Amino acid sequence: MAKKKRYLTATLPDGYVKTIGPTSVPFTHYWRIVAHLGGGKTEVFWGHAKSLREATGKKAATADAAKQRGWQDYDFEIVELIETPG
Repeated sequence: MAKKKRYLTATLPDGYVKTIGPTSVPFTHYWRIVAHLGGGKTEVFWGHAKSLREATGKKAATADAAKQRGWQDYDFEIVELIETPG
């Protein structure tokens, strides 16, 4: 029997909405990094995780990436994914 495909939606505090799917993978959280490069430029990285613990683990790696890439600053956000109708 095939796994049920579903759509998952993340709504970030700034109002940005990201929909993932259709997927049968049990993702629970969405993470986003907004890297501030200087001169008003930004770069965005994002992904999804199967648990809050997995998503929070990205934060430590982000601090190292910021140093290596010379980012002036960054914002790291995690929100829960909500199943939505396809």
